[in-house]
Amino acid sequence: MSEREYYLGFSLFPGIGPKRFGQLLSHFGSAEISWTAAEKELREAGLGEKTTKQFLDFRRKFSFEKHIEQIQKVQVDFVIITDHQYPKLLKQLENPPFILYCKGNISLLQEEQTIGIVGTRKITSYGEQVTKMLTTDLVTSGFIIVSGLAMGVDACAHQTTLDGQGKTIAVLGCGVDMCYPRENQKIYDEMLAKDNLIVSEFPVGMQPSIGSFPSRNRIIAGLSQAVLVAEGAEDSGALITAEDALKIGRKVFAVPGPITSSLSKGPNNLISKGAKLITDAGDILRELHMSNDQFTMKNTKKQEIKGETQDEQSIIDLLQNEALSFDEIVKNTGIVAAQIGTLLSIMELKGAVKKKSSGAYILGSN
Repeated sequence: MSEREYYLGFSLFPGIGPKRFGQLLSHFGSAEISWTAAEKELREAGLGEKTTKQFLDFRRKFSFEKHIEQIQKVQVDFVIITDHQYPKLLKQLENPPFILYCKGNISLLQEEQTIGIVGTRKITSYGEQVTKMLTTDLVTSGFIIVSGLAMGVDACAHQTTLDGQGKTIAVLGCGVDMCYPRENQKIYDEMLAKDNLIVSEFPVGMQPSIGSFPSRNRIIAGLSQAVLVAEGAEDSGALITAEDALKIGRKVFAVPGPITSSLSKGPNNLISKGAKLITDAGDILRELHMSNDQFTMKNTKKQEIKGETQDEQSIIDLLQNEALSFDEIVKNTGIVAAQIGTLLSIMELKGAVKKKSSGAYILGSN
Protein backbone atom coordinates (compact mmCIF):
# COMPACT_ATOMS: atom_id res chain seq x y z
CA MET A 1 0.00 0.00 0.00
CA SER A 2 1.14 3.55 -0.72
CA GLU A 3 1.11 6.40 1.80
CA ARG A 4 -1.89 7.91 -0.05
CA GLU A 5 -3.88 4.71 0.43
CA TYR A 6 -3.24 4.72 4.18
CA TYR A 7 -4.73 8.23 4.26
CA LEU A 8 -7.71 6.73 2.48
CA GLY A 9 -8.05 4.04 5.14
CA PHE A 10 -8.02 6.56 7.99
CA SER A 11 -10.71 8.65 6.26
CA LEU A 12 -13.15 5.76 6.63
CA PHE A 13 -12.68 5.31 10.36
CA PRO A 14 -15.20 7.64 12.09
CA GLY A 15 -13.16 8.00 15.29
CA ILE A 16 -10.30 9.90 13.64
CA GLY A 17 -10.85 13.35 12.16
CA PRO A 18 -8.36 15.93 10.85
CA LYS A 19 -7.14 17.03 14.30
CA ARG A 20 -6.54 13.53 15.68
CA PHE A 21 -5.04 12.34 12.40
CA GLY A 22 -2.60 15.26 12.56
CA GLN A 23 -1.60 14.15 16.07
CA LEU A 24 -0.91 10.62 14.79
CA LEU A 25 1.22 11.92 11.92
CA SER A 26 3.16 14.14 14.31
CA HIS A 27 3.80 11.20 16.64
CA PHE A 28 4.57 8.44 14.11
CA GLY A 29 5.81 10.42 11.11
CA SER A 30 3.63 8.78 8.46
CA ALA A 31 0.16 7.38 7.83
CA GLU A 32 1.58 3.92 7.15
CA ILE A 33 3.40 3.71 10.49
CA SER A 34 0.30 5.09 12.25
CA TRP A 35 -1.90 2.45 10.58
CA THR A 36 0.38 -0.47 11.49
CA ALA A 37 1.21 0.68 15.03
CA ALA A 38 0.67 -1.65 17.95
CA GLU A 39 -2.11 -1.13 20.49
CA LYS A 40 0.22 0.25 23.15
CA GLU A 41 1.82 2.67 20.69
CA LEU A 42 -1.56 3.99 19.58
CA ARG A 43 -2.60 4.66 23.18
CA GLU A 44 0.70 6.41 23.84
CA ALA A 45 0.07 8.58 20.76
CA GLY A 46 -3.05 9.89 22.50
CA LEU A 47 -5.69 7.88 20.69
CA GLY A 48 -7.32 6.74 23.94
CA GLU A 49 -8.22 3.23 25.05
CA LYS A 50 -11.75 3.11 23.62
CA THR A 51 -10.85 4.62 20.24
CA THR A 52 -7.76 2.44 20.00
CA LYS A 53 -9.82 -0.74 20.45
CA GLN A 54 -12.39 0.47 17.90
CA PHE A 55 -9.64 1.29 15.43
CA LEU A 56 -7.91 -2.08 15.83
CA ASP A 57 -11.23 -3.83 15.16
CA PHE A 58 -11.85 -1.61 12.12
CA ARG A 59 -8.31 -2.22 10.82
CA ARG A 60 -8.68 -6.00 11.01
CA LYS A 61 -11.84 -5.94 8.89
CA PHE A 62 -10.87 -3.22 6.40
CA SER A 63 -9.88 -4.09 2.84
CA PHE A 64 -7.97 -1.44 0.89
CA GLU A 65 -8.54 -3.36 -2.35
CA LYS A 66 -12.32 -3.48 -1.95
CA HIS A 67 -12.60 0.19 -1.08
CA ILE A 68 -10.39 1.33 -3.96
CA GLU A 69 -12.48 -0.82 -6.28
CA GLN A 70 -15.63 0.79 -4.85
CA ILE A 71 -14.53 4.39 -5.47
CA GLN A 72 -13.25 3.57 -8.94
CA LYS A 73 -16.59 2.01 -9.80
CA VAL A 74 -18.40 5.30 -9.10
CA GLN A 75 -15.67 7.32 -10.85
CA VAL A 76 -14.43 9.07 -7.74
CA ASP A 77 -10.85 10.22 -7.17
CA PHE A 78 -9.18 11.61 -4.06
CA VAL A 79 -6.39 13.98 -3.09
CA ILE A 80 -4.54 14.02 0.22
CA ILE A 81 -3.12 17.09 1.90
CA THR A 82 0.43 16.39 0.68
CA ASP A 83 -0.59 16.05 -3.01
CA HIS A 84 0.28 18.95 -5.31
CA GLN A 85 -3.38 19.08 -6.40
CA TYR A 86 -4.53 19.87 -2.85
CA PRO A 87 -5.86 23.48 -2.74
CA LYS A 88 -3.44 25.99 -1.20
CA LEU A 89 -6.30 28.07 0.16
CA LEU A 90 -7.79 25.08 1.98
CA LYS A 91 -4.54 24.41 3.85
CA GLN A 92 -5.05 27.68 5.72
CA LEU A 93 -7.87 26.16 7.80
CA GLU A 94 -6.91 25.35 11.40
CA ASN A 95 -7.64 21.65 10.83
CA PRO A 96 -7.93 21.17 7.07
CA PRO A 97 -9.36 17.89 5.80
CA PHE A 98 -6.52 15.43 5.25
CA ILE A 99 -8.35 13.96 2.27
CA LEU A 100 -10.80 15.28 -0.32
CA TYR A 101 -12.96 12.93 -2.35
CA CYS A 102 -13.53 14.39 -5.81
CA LYS A 103 -15.95 13.70 -8.63
CA GLY A 104 -15.55 15.68 -11.84
CA ASN A 105 -12.92 18.20 -12.93
CA ILE A 106 -10.24 17.88 -10.25
CA SER A 107 -8.11 20.60 -11.89
CA LEU A 108 -10.53 23.20 -10.46
CA LEU A 109 -8.88 22.62 -7.07
CA GLN A 110 -5.86 24.54 -8.37
CA GLU A 111 -7.86 27.68 -9.12
CA GLU A 112 -7.62 30.49 -6.56
CA GLN A 113 -10.04 33.05 -8.04
CA THR A 114 -12.88 31.50 -6.13
CA ILE A 115 -15.77 32.94 -4.17
CA GLY A 116 -18.21 31.15 -1.88
CA ILE A 117 -21.86 32.14 -2.32
CA VAL A 118 -24.11 30.94 0.49
CA GLY A 119 -27.44 31.73 2.07
CA THR A 120 -30.83 30.52 3.17
CA ARG A 121 -32.59 27.41 1.89
CA LYS A 122 -35.87 29.37 1.97
CA ILE A 123 -34.91 31.87 -0.70
CA THR A 124 -37.23 34.82 -1.39
CA SER A 125 -37.79 36.45 -4.78
CA TYR A 126 -35.47 39.25 -3.62
CA GLY A 127 -32.80 36.72 -2.61
CA GLU A 128 -33.11 34.92 -5.92
CA GLN A 129 -32.82 38.16 -7.87
CA VAL A 130 -29.67 39.38 -6.09
CA THR A 131 -28.06 35.92 -6.13
CA LYS A 132 -28.58 35.59 -9.87
CA MET A 133 -27.38 39.13 -10.54
CA LEU A 134 -24.22 38.86 -8.44
CA THR A 135 -23.38 35.32 -9.54
CA THR A 136 -23.74 36.24 -13.21
CA ASP A 137 -21.42 39.24 -12.86
CA LEU A 138 -18.85 37.31 -10.79
CA VAL A 139 -18.79 34.49 -13.36
CA THR A 140 -18.33 37.08 -16.12
CA SER A 141 -15.39 38.45 -14.12
CA GLY A 142 -13.73 35.02 -14.05
CA PHE A 143 -14.66 33.69 -10.62
CA ILE A 144 -15.27 30.03 -9.87
CA ILE A 145 -18.37 29.78 -7.66
CA VAL A 146 -18.16 27.59 -4.55
CA SER A 147 -21.31 26.55 -2.68
CA GLY A 148 -22.96 23.66 -0.86
CA LEU A 149 -25.62 22.36 -3.31
CA ALA A 150 -28.35 23.03 -0.73
CA MET A 151 -31.79 24.29 -1.69
CA GLY A 152 -32.26 28.03 -2.03
CA VAL A 153 -29.27 30.34 -2.46
CA ASP A 154 -26.77 27.50 -3.03
CA ALA A 155 -28.82 25.92 -5.81
CA CYS A 156 -29.45 29.33 -7.38
CA ALA A 157 -25.73 30.16 -7.40
CA HIS A 158 -24.77 26.79 -8.95
CA GLN A 159 -27.52 26.90 -11.60
CA THR A 160 -26.82 30.51 -12.54
CA THR A 161 -23.13 29.63 -12.99
CA LEU A 162 -24.01 26.69 -15.23
CA ASP A 163 -26.40 28.83 -17.27
CA GLY A 164 -23.63 31.39 -17.73
CA GLN A 165 -21.10 28.76 -18.89
CA GLY A 166 -18.99 29.35 -15.76
CA LYS A 167 -17.30 26.88 -13.45
CA THR A 168 -18.55 25.85 -10.03
CA ILE A 169 -17.52 23.60 -7.12
CA ALA A 170 -20.10 21.95 -4.87
CA VAL A 171 -19.02 20.89 -1.37
CA LEU A 172 -21.19 18.13 0.09
CA GLY A 173 -21.93 16.97 3.62
CA CYS A 174 -22.13 13.37 2.35
CA GLY A 175 -20.27 11.15 -0.12
CA VAL A 176 -19.69 12.68 -3.55
CA ASP A 177 -21.34 9.68 -5.21
CA MET A 178 -24.77 10.86 -4.10
CA CYS A 179 -26.76 14.08 -4.40
CA TYR A 180 -28.18 15.68 -1.28
CA PRO A 181 -30.82 16.98 -1.30
CA ARG A 182 -32.37 14.82 -4.02
CA GLU A 183 -34.28 17.83 -5.34
CA ASN A 184 -31.00 19.14 -6.75
CA GLN A 185 -30.16 15.99 -8.74
CA LYS A 186 -30.54 17.91 -12.01
CA ILE A 187 -27.92 20.46 -10.93
CA TYR A 188 -25.62 17.66 -9.69
CA ASP A 189 -25.87 15.86 -13.03
CA GLU A 190 -25.44 19.04 -15.07
CA MET A 191 -22.37 20.01 -13.07
CA LEU A 192 -20.68 16.72 -13.94
CA ALA A 193 -21.81 16.84 -17.57
CA LYS A 194 -20.29 20.32 -17.94
CA ASP A 195 -16.91 19.48 -16.38
CA ASN A 196 -17.40 21.00 -12.93
CA LEU A 197 -16.40 19.54 -9.56
CA ILE A 198 -18.08 17.96 -6.54
CA VAL A 199 -15.97 17.45 -3.39
CA SER A 200 -16.33 16.13 0.15
CA GLU A 201 -14.14 15.01 3.01
CA PHE A 202 -16.64 12.22 3.69
CA PRO A 203 -16.22 8.76 2.15
CA VAL A 204 -18.16 7.36 -0.76
CA GLY A 205 -21.53 6.03 0.36
CA MET A 206 -21.71 8.13 3.55
CA GLN A 207 -25.15 9.64 4.21
CA PRO A 208 -25.42 13.23 5.49
CA SER A 209 -25.86 13.91 9.21
CA ILE A 210 -26.43 17.00 11.34
CA GLY A 211 -22.74 17.11 12.25
CA SER A 212 -21.52 16.86 8.67
CA PHE A 213 -22.86 20.24 7.56
CA PRO A 214 -20.71 22.48 9.79
CA SER A 215 -17.71 20.51 8.47
CA ARG A 216 -18.97 21.09 4.92
CA ASN A 217 -19.34 24.83 5.63
CA ARG A 218 -15.74 25.21 6.79
CA ILE A 219 -14.52 23.63 3.53
CA ILE A 220 -16.60 26.10 1.49
CA ALA A 221 -14.88 28.91 3.41
CA GLY A 222 -11.46 27.28 3.01
CA LEU A 223 -11.79 26.85 -0.74
CA SER A 224 -12.94 30.44 -1.26
CA GLN A 225 -10.92 33.62 -1.67
CA ALA A 226 -13.91 35.41 -0.14
CA VAL A 227 -17.45 34.53 0.97
CA LEU A 228 -20.67 36.27 -0.04
CA VAL A 229 -23.83 35.85 2.08
CA ALA A 230 -26.81 36.66 -0.11
CA GLU A 231 -29.72 36.07 2.27
CA GLY A 232 -30.24 34.24 5.54
CA ALA A 233 -31.81 34.21 8.99
CA GLU A 234 -29.86 34.92 12.18
CA ASP A 235 -29.27 31.20 12.78
CA SER A 236 -28.55 30.34 9.14
CA GLY A 237 -25.79 27.84 8.35
CA ALA A 238 -24.47 30.47 5.94
CA LEU A 239 -23.36 32.50 8.95
CA ILE A 240 -21.23 29.55 10.11
CA THR A 241 -19.49 29.63 6.74
CA ALA A 242 -18.96 33.39 7.11
CA GLU A 243 -17.50 32.95 10.60
CA ASP A 244 -15.15 30.21 9.34
CA ALA A 245 -14.02 32.57 6.57
CA LEU A 246 -13.32 35.38 9.05
CA LYS A 247 -11.25 33.06 11.25
CA ILE A 248 -8.80 32.48 8.41
CA GLY A 249 -8.68 36.08 7.32
CA ARG A 250 -10.94 35.86 4.29
CA LYS A 251 -13.14 38.78 3.31
CA VAL A 252 -16.85 38.40 3.94
CA PHE A 253 -19.42 40.26 1.87
CA ALA A 254 -23.11 40.60 2.68
CA VAL A 255 -26.10 41.81 0.69
CA PRO A 256 -28.33 44.18 2.68
CA GLY A 257 -31.98 43.24 2.69
CA PRO A 258 -35.35 44.64 3.74
CA ILE A 259 -35.48 45.19 7.51
CA THR A 260 -38.99 43.70 7.46
CA SER A 261 -37.66 40.31 6.33
CA SER A 262 -36.36 37.75 8.84
CA LEU A 263 -34.17 36.39 6.04
CA SER A 264 -32.27 39.68 5.90
CA LYS A 265 -31.24 39.53 9.55
CA GLY A 266 -28.23 37.32 8.88
CA PRO A 267 -26.54 39.55 6.29
CA ASN A 268 -27.61 42.74 8.10
CA ASN A 269 -26.06 41.49 11.36
CA LEU A 270 -22.86 40.53 9.53
CA ILE A 271 -22.67 44.06 8.12
CA SER A 272 -23.10 45.52 11.62
CA LYS A 273 -20.15 43.35 12.75
CA GLY A 274 -17.84 44.51 9.98
CA ALA A 275 -18.69 42.48 6.88
CA LYS A 276 -18.47 44.51 3.70
CA LEU A 277 -21.85 45.74 2.46
CA ILE A 278 -22.13 45.16 -1.27
CA THR A 279 -24.72 46.21 -3.79
CA ASP A 280 -23.09 44.93 -6.97
CA ALA A 281 -20.16 42.80 -8.14
CA GLY A 282 -18.06 45.92 -8.62
CA ASP A 283 -17.97 46.38 -4.83
CA ILE A 284 -16.48 42.89 -4.47
CA LEU A 285 -13.91 43.36 -7.23
CA ARG A 286 -12.75 46.68 -5.81
CA GLU A 287 -12.44 45.23 -2.31
CA LEU A 288 -10.32 42.36 -3.68
CA HIS A 289 -8.22 44.84 -5.71
CA MET A 290 -9.22 43.25 -8.99
CA SER A 291 -10.03 44.76 -12.37
CA ASN A 292 -13.72 45.43 -12.81
CA ASP A 293 -13.61 46.29 -16.54
CA GLN A 294 -15.91 43.44 -17.57
CA PHE A 295 -18.41 44.24 -14.84
CA THR A 296 -18.37 47.96 -15.66
CA MET A 297 -19.06 47.24 -19.33
CA LYS A 298 -22.01 45.02 -18.43
CA ASN A 299 -23.42 47.47 -15.89
CA THR A 300 -23.14 50.33 -18.38
CA LYS A 301 -25.08 48.27 -20.91
CA LYS A 302 -27.83 47.74 -18.34
CA GLN A 303 -28.09 51.45 -17.66
CA GLU A 304 -28.28 52.19 -21.39
CA ILE A 305 -31.66 50.43 -21.80
CA LYS A 306 -34.01 53.17 -22.85
CA GLY A 307 -37.71 53.18 -23.55
CA GLU A 308 -38.98 54.38 -26.92
CA THR A 309 -41.94 56.11 -25.26
CA GLN A 310 -42.48 57.83 -21.95
CA ASP A 311 -44.63 54.90 -20.73
CA GLU A 312 -41.92 52.37 -21.63
CA GLN A 313 -39.34 54.48 -19.79
CA SER A 314 -41.59 54.58 -16.72
CA ILE A 315 -41.59 50.76 -16.64
CA ILE A 316 -37.81 50.57 -17.16
CA ASP A 317 -37.21 53.05 -14.33
CA LEU A 318 -39.33 50.92 -11.99
CA LEU A 319 -37.50 47.69 -12.89
CA GLN A 320 -34.01 49.20 -12.39
CA ASN A 321 -34.23 48.39 -8.67
CA GLU A 322 -36.38 45.27 -8.31
CA ALA A 323 -38.50 42.65 -10.02
CA LEU A 324 -42.19 43.55 -10.06
CA SER A 325 -45.40 41.69 -10.80
CA PHE A 326 -47.87 42.84 -13.44
CA ASP A 327 -50.21 44.27 -10.77
CA GLU A 328 -47.33 46.12 -9.06
CA ILE A 329 -46.34 47.72 -12.38
CA VAL A 330 -49.94 48.83 -12.97
CA LYS A 331 -50.17 50.26 -9.45
CA ASN A 332 -46.84 52.15 -9.59
CA THR A 333 -47.21 53.58 -13.09
CA GLY A 334 -50.89 54.49 -12.89
CA ILE A 335 -51.33 53.18 -16.44
CA VAL A 336 -54.43 51.04 -17.11
CA ALA A 337 -53.90 47.28 -17.04
CA ALA A 338 -54.81 46.69 -20.70
CA GLN A 339 -52.21 49.21 -21.85
CA ILE A 340 -49.54 47.80 -19.52
CA GLY A 341 -50.18 44.34 -20.96
CA THR A 342 -49.60 45.61 -24.47
CA LEU A 343 -46.49 47.58 -23.46
CA LEU A 344 -44.90 44.61 -21.67
CA SER A 345 -45.54 42.31 -24.64
CA ILE A 346 -43.86 44.77 -27.01
CA MET A 347 -40.95 45.35 -24.62
CA GLU A 348 -40.43 41.60 -24.22
CA LEU A 349 -40.17 41.22 -28.00
CA LYS A 350 -37.56 43.99 -28.09
CA GLY A 351 -35.61 42.37 -25.22
CA ALA A 352 -36.05 45.37 -22.93
CA VAL A 353 -37.79 43.30 -20.24
CA LYS A 354 -38.33 39.63 -19.57
CA LYS A 355 -40.78 37.64 -17.51
CA LYS A 356 -39.49 35.24 -14.84
CA SER A 357 -41.06 31.85 -14.09
CA SER A 358 -42.55 33.43 -10.94
CA GLY A 359 -44.48 35.88 -13.14
CA ALA A 360 -42.44 38.93 -12.08
CA TYR A 361 -40.82 41.19 -14.67
CA ILE A 362 -37.16 42.24 -14.74
CA LEU A 363 -34.98 44.22 -17.12
CA GLY A 364 -33.81 42.27 -20.14
CA SER A 365 -30.12 42.59 -19.21
CA ASN A 366 -30.60 40.92 -15.78
